[in-house]
Amino acid sequence: MKKKNVVVLFGGCSPEYEVSLASASAVIDHMDSDLFSPVPVGITRQGDWHLYPGPVSRIESDTWLDANCAPACLSPDRSRRELLVFRAGEIERLPADVVFPVLHGRNGEDGTVQGLCELAGIPLAGCGTLASALCMDKDRAHKLAALSGVRVPASEAIRPALPPERVEALAARVGYPLFVKPVRAGSSYGITRLEAQDGLPDAVKTAFQFDDCVLLEEAIPGFEVGCAVLGNDELVTGEPDEIELQNGFFDYTEKYNLITSKIHVPARITREKAAEIKETAKTIYRALGCRGFARVDLFLRPDGELVFNEVNTIPGFTSHSRYPGMMMAAGVSFEELIGKIISLAVNGEGERPWA
Repeated sequence: MKKKNVVVLFGGCSPEYEVSLASASAVIDHMDSDLFSPVPVGITRQGDWHLYPGPVSRIESDTWLDANCAPACLSPDRSRRELLVFRAGEIERLPADVVFPVLHGRNGEDGTVQGLCELAGIPLAGCGTLASALCMDKDRAHKLAALSGVRVPASEAIRPALPPERVEALAARVGYPLFVKPVRAGSSYGITRLEAQDGLPDAVKTAFQFDDCVLLEEAIPGFEVGCAVLGNDELVTGEPDEIELQNGFFDYTEKYNLITSKIHVPARITREKAAEIKETAKTIYRALGCRGFARVDLFLRPDGELVFNEVNTIPGFTSHSRYPGMMMAAGVSFEELIGKIISLAVNGEGERPWA
């Protein structure tokens, strides 16, 4: 049995660089060493690619870039499926059986890296180019979900050149309270919740620091639930989780520190509502063309109605992250989950025929 070389991409020129380091470390640590050989490739904040041959512990601590690293890139030659490594004027060619991008946010989760892999003809773990781009774009994702019959928040997209009075009018049309958020950003970067018009200019300015399109979005009462989805054509789900907030919203600090919030897995809801969440998540997953894996986030209103929030095509992958937590609650271990994701990339719906 020949092990599969899995190129694990981590880091990236994104505000979510640090999150990627933690996720990638966990993915590598939980990869079945009997079946897979991880090939870690770090991407610096400036966008430079390096093959990293050192210990996994130095990835999460962000001390991975040293003299042992070598510049690297994926070969665009579809007949080769290789990682090219540049050492002292020579090119080393490493087989790339599959690419597992553990990148979050812009330049990693938005279809850019996915397009590179598809151009090179290398099997890709997770969503492809189009689905990644659509899920990253909250405005377009909502429109497609709505066409599939899923309730979405009322919203208005704005551009920098829009006059302030027009922004105020659109915000009033959406209604307060509302969220001001970048259309294409993750980990709650640039998001502000407003109870009234006061602070709208500053909130819009903050959001435009992360994207050139900003969404004014209805604040949905209730709480957020998530559903892990795994598969290409045949889909399975984890057990839905629930975010319990003490105050405010699930911002970057709360997502990665859980200071006042809690994650309940399974969610504290009825079996019937959990089943509805799973089916709604599958509907959204298919509507946006997702493959491999993704986490679908929804709001559960006090009246029981589900409202779409967003899809994370590369959710957090640490041992305490929501996606693996939901799958573990459904009986899928972290190691098994990583193996299934890679298998879906290499063999479609098949189960490790090389084993």
